[in-house]
Amino acid sequence: MKNDFTPEDELLFLALGGSGEIGMNVNLYGCQGKWLMVDLGMTFSGTEYPGVDLVFADLDFIEERVEDLLGIVLTHAHEDHIGAVPYFAGELGVPLYATPFTADLVARKLEEAGLLGKVELNIIEDDHGVIDIGPFSVTYIPLAHSIAEGNALLIDTPHGRIFHTGDWKLDEDPIIGEPTTEEELRAIGDEGVLALVCDSTNVFNPKPSGSEGAVHHALMEEVARHKGKRVVVTTFASNVARLQTLGEVARETGRQICVAGRSLDRIIEVAQDNGYLQDFPTPVDFDTAMGLPRGEVLVLATGGQGEPRAALARMADNNHPIELTAGDVVLFSSRQIPGNEIPIGRIQNQLAARGITMVTDRQAFIHVSGHPGRPELEALYEWLQPEVLVPVHGEMRHMVEQARVGKASGIPAQVVQKNGDIVRLAPGKPGKLAEVRAGRLVLDGDIIAPANGEAITMRRRIAAEGVMVVVLVRGSVPLIEAVGLPLEEDMPEFLAEAANDVLNAISRLKGKDARDPAAVHEAARLAARRAAQRWAGKRPQVRVIMPRSPD
Repeated sequence: MKNDFTPEDELLFLALGGSGEIGMNVNLYGCQGKWLMVDLGMTFSGTEYPGVDLVFADLDFIEERVEDLLGIVLTHAHEDHIGAVPYFAGELGVPLYATPFTADLVARKLEEAGLLGKVELNIIEDDHGVIDIGPFSVTYIPLAHSIAEGNALLIDTPHGRIFHTGDWKLDEDPIIGEPTTEEELRAIGDEGVLALVCDSTNVFNPKPSGSEGAVHHALMEEVARHKGKRVVVTTFASNVARLQTLGEVARETGRQICVAGRSLDRIIEVAQDNGYLQDFPTPVDFDTAMGLPRGEVLVLATGGQGEPRAALARMADNNHPIELTAGDVVLFSSRQIPGNEIPIGRIQNQLAARGITMVTDRQAFIHVSGHPGRPELEALYEWLQPEVLVPVHGEMRHMVEQARVGKASGIPAQVVQKNGDIVRLAPGKPGKLAEVRAGRLVLDGDIIAPANGEAITMRRRIAAEGVMVVVLVRGSVPLIEAVGLPLEEDMPEFLAEAANDVLNAISRLKGKDARDPAAVHEAARLAARRAAQRWAGKRPQVRVIMPRSPD
């Protein structure tokens, strides 16, 4: 590797997102002066970034070397793997590669962004399709996951082969798609695998994730158990296999399907356009659903992660055309993503208060994860026999644990890395070579900005401490407004005292300080802030507005 991080006759790996966190996956492979990107995802914001919905990996490293970037290969269509494409693909200006279902969803995103036709989107039509691009030859390897067309990537290079799993699991009855078999994976291992770059999400699960087919039987039993009651099922919209199951459950239990949520509508349309869900029942509209006897409708709803504007949240708030009443049933056919406990709990409390029955995967086997438990990881290790294990797609605790499991399983070398670590996989002993900046960006309104830039930092401070505005008026008492201070009835008295404090602070300035706008500004700011701290115990952000000096 050269001093400017250009890969030489070697094989490098660099994660810009998704290592040390779950979501926002962006991975780079470097060889012979060129880079290949695998996935370009995003994550959803929490309270860490007030006023922000979407968070992206900072691509500055590869943007500075974009002339050496050959393309972006997408493993599957989950947002944490494709969600950043419409925001960065145009700027990167390199070809995209995806299987049909993923490509269809990506094309719709590009169209919404005004980029359709401006970004090259290549569709890999066949299972085990191959892309030859620079020093890399990439073969798609179908694996089971909680979305249609989940794929691993077998990346051939002059220094050996990488098996990049993407998101995956083992499933003997996946409902949708035909995953690569154990025999086929063993054959790949027999031909030699240098490095396994592997999903770490469920490494702490001591059991296999379970089969979609088993969920089919459990959902059938659960829905049949609630005869005469309106049943709502919330699940991940992208889980086409689960949608197939729910369509069959509705048909076999004598219920009409009603779909509530735009993301569900979109996935069903894309799935059907690509050959899936061909026998899915024709959904009825909301008015028809509400006119049916309660036991003759099955509602599929978005919002199982507590999203405040999604269909389930609106139903819980009694603010949706689908009205729920005491005795109705909501099935949570999805897992609770870490970080969403509070919003999910809020919705469940609203439902419980209204006498609505809830069933989660803790009460019945109505959901299975799309990620491998420990036995599945150990099986893949045995089949592929990699020389090196590189855990990705997990928080640091997940990746460290997977490295431990891999070592115990006999994998000779394990490399635990984080976003920004450049790892040499070959030649020689694998390990970290260097560290580059790998930050975060946020979509703040219509602007992509640094996640810890001044705007977000100031917003956090205002949220915690409040804000005061001081307007200095020549020859008059300062005008002050305060927002977010817990003074309530005392506000008028506080503002009057704060204005007097500001006036006194300014009057104490002598000599050149009295004529210096910066000195006046700082005296007023400190006086206002000290008044707030004295009255409320808060240290608000203070903005001082001063009159312009006469020309």
